[in-house]
Amino acid sequence: MRRLFRVLTAAALAVASLAVAAPTAGAATDDILAKLRAVPGLTVEAEQPAPAPYRFFVLSYTQYVDHRHPSAGTFQQRLTLMHRATDRPMILHTTGYNMPAGPFLSEPTKLTEANQISVEQRFFTPSRPQPADWSDLNIWQGATDHHRIVGALKAIYGGRWISTGASKGGMTSVYHHRFYPGDVDGSVVYVAPDDVNNDEDSAYDRFFAKVGSDQCRTDMHTLQIEALHRRDKLTALFADWAKANKQTFTLVGDVDHALEYLVAEAPWAFWQYSKAADCASIPKTTASDAEVLGWFDKVNGFSGYTDQGNEKFVPYYYQAATQLGYPKVRYDHLKRELRYPPSTARTFVPKEIKTSFDPFTMLDIDLWVKFNSSHFIFVYGQNDPWGAEPFRLGPGTRDSYWYQAVGGNHGSNIAQLTSAESTQATAALRRWAGVTAPARPTVGAELNTALDKEFSLRR
Repeated sequence: MRRLFRVLTAAALAVASLAVAAPTAGAATDDILAKLRAVPGLTVEAEQPAPAPYRFFVLSYTQYVDHRHPSAGTFQQRLTLMHRATDRPMILHTTGYNMPAGPFLSEPTKLTEANQISVEQRFFTPSRPQPADWSDLNIWQGATDHHRIVGALKAIYGGRWISTGASKGGMTSVYHHRFYPGDVDGSVVYVAPDDVNNDEDSAYDRFFAKVGSDQCRTDMHTLQIEALHRRDKLTALFADWAKANKQTFTLVGDVDHALEYLVAEAPWAFWQYSKAADCASIPKTTASDAEVLGWFDKVNGFSGYTDQGNEKFVPYYYQAATQLGYPKVRYDHLKRELRYPPSTARTFVPKEIKTSFDPFTMLDIDLWVKFNSSHFIFVYGQNDPWGAEPFRLGPGTRDSYWYQAVGGNHGSNIAQLTSAESTQATAALRRWAGVTAPARPTVGAELNTALDKEFSLRR
């Protein structure tokens, strides 16, 4: 499945609309800026406006290109800090990708009134070694990046630490917790897939056979077939768009490949961020060519299949092709219409970057979660295709919780659970964080919702 970030101009507008306050007197006496500047390897790039009572810093941290061979060189890893107070807990937000430039608060940060560090994943620009040796991009190296950041900042923030992330960011939190369990007191993991056996993906086929209503699935399949019957006309429109926007299709092959992937993978994209009520938006077969193609663009995104749109996501596809795995879905209802094999992670990695898949990496993680882990909260959405292969608790998992938001998609969170589940999850999180008093509402809820989507794989 082809996935990309949703670019949300609304998020930028939300940042601009937040009431910005100058640092309070208490914040000034905390002297956090001087403390940050005193941390070896940490650079304060800028302090930017943030809603009170927070201060927002853009930072960089010197990391080893290869933690097993420090002499191989270093690179600068980008991170941001939402500072509240040194006696509050710290939330380690692992993005799994790039990160937003502006201030935001994750759900665990709001629920615990904590500080928050948000870390850009290695190899996502600008946090990429130069020159890039892609063999240095693996889950252990990334976890060790986070381990060193935790070690550097615990001298300032000596209280409880909780890690969190959504989608690939959630996977990243699990990997860090696995390799360095002493770094954090708990992890809140949202909508993170666990592709433990990359050769067995029938769970996705079972998911798509049941998700939504019979009518919705029929309408979507009918539109897909209709679109591929109009292949020549829709390909011409797609090519016109690409020419006007200076987009090319070298990675996927050509515009015909791109159109086929766009249409075939639309159900995944639809259920990832839509609701059952959105089935009413599926065009009828009487719709014009422009209307049909426009719907697939709205749901699945033209740029997800162009060289330019894929450029910044190459690190994800590289990891999927080497360790993480990649979902494979059968398109039996389209078998008479398809000309090409389905896309894979390798499809979106430039040919000059070599990949070799390790089938044991995810097995190790899966067994650890089931038999030797503790202090996890996993949240999934009932209608999210990524949840077809979730992390599961096992006989050796201790003090951990697993939830599924009814009707939820890839934006599911604790707030969308039932009242009893939300209360239980929040109580566990606050217990791990050492917070006993009820948290007060914080600003920026709309912005956080937008960023949850921006930080999640779209398709």
